[in-house]
Parts: sequence; C-alpha cells; structure tokens
Amino acid sequence: MARKSSWEWSRTAQTRKSMLQAAREVFGEHGFAEASVSEVVRRAGSSVGSLYHHFGGKTELFLALYEDHQVAHEQAAASSVAKAKKQGVADPVELLIAGARAYLAGAWERRDLVRLFIDGDGPPGFELIRRTRGREWVRQNAVLLGAGGDPLDRFTVAVLTSIIGEAAREVATSDSEQEAQEVIEAAVTLIHRLDPLRSLGEP
Repeated sequence: MARKSSWEWSRTAQTRKSMLQAAREVFGEHGFAEASVSEVVRRAGSSVGSLYHHFGGKTELFLALYEDHQVAHEQAAASSVAKAKKQGVADPVELLIAGARAYLAGAWERRDLVRLFIDGDGPPGFELIRRTRGREWVRQNAVLLGAGGDPLDRFTVAVLTSIIGEAAREVATSDSEQEAQEVIEAAVTLIHRLDPLRSLGEP
C-alpha cells in the first residue's frame, strides 16, 4: 500500500482540525442531542462522508473533542509541574498547585468546552468515560503527592482533586478573566489550608 505524502497527511490533519473546531461551535450552541452533523460539515466546509471517514459519527466527534480537551489539560499541567521541578520546587503540594494553576488557566481558555462537558448533554456512555478519567486524575495526583494506599490518603487526594475540578467549573462560568483568577487563587488558598502533607502523614 502506498504511503501518504506529507501533503496528504497535512490535508488530513487540517480537515480534522476544521471539523473539530466546527463541532466545538455547533455543540456549544445546541448541545449534543440537538447538534446537526450537516451543520458541522457546513461550517467546516467539508462533507458528511468526510466526517464519517475521519470520526465515524456524531458521538465519536463529540468524544474526540473531549479527548483533545483533556489532553490539552494534561499536557499543560505536566509541563507546569516539570517547569516547577526544574526551578527547584520539591514540595509535592506546591507541585500540585503548579499543575492546578495550569489546569485552571486552561479551563478559562476553553471555558466553552468545560461548560459543554459538564451540562450533562452527551452521548450514551459519556458519563462513564468522564468518571473513568476522573479516577485516573486522582491516581496521578496521588503519585505526585506520594500518597499511600490507606483510606485517609485516598480520600485526601480525592478531596484535593475535587477542589480543582469544582474550581474549573467556577472558572468556566466566571464573567471575566479577573473573576476567574480570583477563583483560582481561592482554590490555591483552600489547598494550602487543608495542609495535605499533614493529612497524608508526612512529617
């Protein structure tokens, strides 16, 4: 089978990007249930056949949009944590906060997507995907904080992760960037007040 040229790969990537951007607009305006595939392809300047070729259907398009959003969150948080470590930050809580700040900044930048994914209007099985992703997020935070496996440790990490998640919702529904920043600072203050390392049994 002939290999695709770089031009063909570029065209495929651009088509996918255009469809995702159009889907972001249409889902944001109408929700998942009322969104029309024909409207998505019209805005993308493409065809229904091309959409089904690249994504398989409306459900898969929605899930691809969600996956890209989550990957952007994860990459930003991981990059922020790595930068903090490079600058000499060793305190696990401060590293968690560095990642949380990047995550919450992304919630403001992509606030339309955050609102879309929390309003409950998604395809069948989407809530399970969200919960699974949430559990993985808790696991990653547990590793970052060096949490043990006892119930108090697990619950502490779950609470910290929930604080960041709820802050993201508040950020996404803020009326201004200043208000969003105030929410972020409030979340950081709350994490500090909880004194996670003491809760996790650190000296």
